[in-house]
Amino acid sequence: MVTTLPSARTGATPPRSPLAVSTARRSGLLVALIVLLVLLCGVSLFVGSGNLPFDAVWHSLTQGGSDTTSLLVTTFRVPRMLLAVLVGTALGLGGALMQAITRNPLADPGLLGVNAGAYIAVVLAITYAGVAGISNYVWWSFAGAIVVTAVVYLIGGRGRAGGDPARLVLVGVSVSYLLNGISFGITLQNPDTFDAIRFWSAGSLQGRQWDIVWGVLPFILVGSVTALALGRSLNASALGDDLAKSLGANLLRTRLIGFAAITVLCGAGTAAAGPITFLGLMAPFVARRIVGPDQRWILPFSAVVAPIIFLLADMVGRLLVASEVPVGLVTAFVGAPLLIVLMRSRRAAKSL
Repeated sequence: MVTTLPSARTGATPPRSPLAVSTARRSGLLVALIVLLVLLCGVSLFVGSGNLPFDAVWHSLTQGGSDTTSLLVTTFRVPRMLLAVLVGTALGLGGALMQAITRNPLADPGLLGVNAGAYIAVVLAITYAGVAGISNYVWWSFAGAIVVTAVVYLIGGRGRAGGDPARLVLVGVSVSYLLNGISFGITLQNPDTFDAIRFWSAGSLQGRQWDIVWGVLPFILVGSVTALALGRSLNASALGDDLAKSLGANLLRTRLIGFAAITVLCGAGTAAAGPITFLGLMAPFVARRIVGPDQRWILPFSAVVAPIIFLLADMVGRLLVASEVPVGLVTAFVGAPLLIVLMRSRRAAKSL
């Protein structure tokens, strides 16, 4: 006797697997966040010390011109908006990588000495090389971030599997304190240096133009692609060194590539906007709450959530006062309470 399956007899569709439902839900949420990011990019073009009407912005984007409004939109607001997306993506991915590699939801890219390296490089450039202008700070800060992070890894990365991530963090924090002390001493002795660097060191997008966008774009693109490709390897690493190795994971390669991507991403982001605190901490936290512990989803969600937060913070800073509050201060005001919540939350500590 031939038995007819119920689905074939009634024409009913077999139920979808939980995995397929979860993947479809996550994909839909990611698309929704991307749409939100695009909308915020558009809104940011209208917001500033002087809000612009829609028709003026649209005319500037589609037809250009040499009037004041067109120059304001195309020379300042469009590159500022694009840079917010690039820097946000870089710091979001850098934070997600840092937390995954160290298996610590409280880890931040600055723990590797990225911010301290960028800061002291700019201080030395202003004081002893006579460098002036934000566009010239970019390359000095990028070089400083890379050099200091490399030194941290050389000191703390010895041993099998690329060294203990906790030891790397301890070395990074120690080096950061040392460099920050040196930077503070130099600026105390040179008031002109302090005056020149104070706005950059607060973290700001003010005055950034196309040269900085094109300068950091290739580094952030390469770093982003590299970071997104590590999702599966980071999932294996989260199981612990012994189990990951038994499954065939190459922890040394994963950590080396991961730390290299963190250095490039956060070095470029810090160079473009100055030290931005807490963004690399907030975005992965939000991403984990949305998609769970799977790094294949945490990474792309962090890459979208971070620029959303960054754009919102930048617009808030522009609207609070006429002279503008640096975006780094806004993220600090939001991030500091979040850090307290994270430290008190056991669920956040167990989510990796």
